[in-house]
Amino acid sequence: MAITALIATRDPRIADDLMRLAVAANAQAVVVSTTDQAKSHWHQPPLVLVGDDLAEGLAADGIARRAGVVLVTTQVDAPDAFRAAVKVGAQDLAALPSDEPWLVDALAAAAEPYDAQATTVCVVGGRGGAGASVLSAMLSLAGARNGLRTLLMDGDPLGGGIDLVLGQEATPGSRWPDLADRRGRLSADTLRRSLPAVDELSVLSWPRGDAEPLTADAMNTVLDAARRGFDLVVIDLARDPGETERIALRAADHTVLVVPAELRATAAADRVAARLRRDTDDVRLIIRGPSPGGLSGDVIAEALELPLAGVFQEDRHLPAAVERGDLVRLSRRGSLPDLCDALINDLKPRSLTHETEAA
Repeated sequence: MAITALIATRDPRIADDLMRLAVAANAQAVVVSTTDQAKSHWHQPPLVLVGDDLAEGLAADGIARRAGVVLVTTQVDAPDAFRAAVKVGAQDLAALPSDEPWLVDALAAAAEPYDAQATTVCVVGGRGGAGASVLSAMLSLAGARNGLRTLLMDGDPLGGGIDLVLGQEATPGSRWPDLADRRGRLSADTLRRSLPAVDELSVLSWPRGDAEPLTADAMNTVLDAARRGFDLVVIDLARDPGETERIALRAADHTVLVVPAELRATAAADRVAARLRRDTDDVRLIIRGPSPGGLSGDVIAEALELPLAGVFQEDRHLPAAVERGDLVRLSRRGSLPDLCDALINDLKPRSLTHETEAA
């Protein structure tokens, strides 16, 4: 098995604590106690944990700068530890025992494959009430039904909470404010285990009430972990996303614009599409029927200059099902579920996480 982490320290307490954390994170670690041993392994693992007792010696030996170095100390707020971290080129400083949860996350993240990348889809409404949240939820349910480990992510802080659409508002688990202070590399396994989930579908939603806006660091950290930990990530995005939410739009492989088959909705969607094109060049059109004026999907697609990905007819039972949080019951049969299955087939997300587990 490849080494996940190098632990470089002469301090048996630091070595024992870090090995215990590595076991908890299911990470393969090796301990070295001299600068020569550390240099021989320095560039192999994705993560290097340097004890403050060995940092000065490594710096004096001219150890090469590299990413993924963490200085580990038992001295909280010690000036010497900060100086040692700078000298050895560490990007982070962790204190034992207070930073043990962070270290477990870092070790678990280092043990994860770098090539696992979920297919990421943003869903945006062409106007208010277009049905973007319902399509996001239905597409996520279709992904889970097709055996894909799926994350439904709420990208609209003012949208009322995507968990309500699925009836998961009372399910225990993390919401966006719980992840607001995350920095650096977050373990995909930690993210998955923290979220409300039903079978293959996990949900990351905004809670009720007021909440502090997300930072760009938090969004990037969560998106990176989500793309490593899931096969399909579906993001329900606002029509006019803020700067932080635009990060998700830029990271997405595909963006779906949902437009009711109406004249004014098409006019509104034209402005939304223009904004989307600032951040992504893969925008696909989904038309929600029926059309009161006989507008066809092809005509709307031509007017918006977007490729038509599909058309669905609104189910008269949908509004009541959404109110009850009972969307799952309607997710197997009908025009919208059929469209979502076709989209899954077209997007062709691979079950990389399952392949990794089987390896």
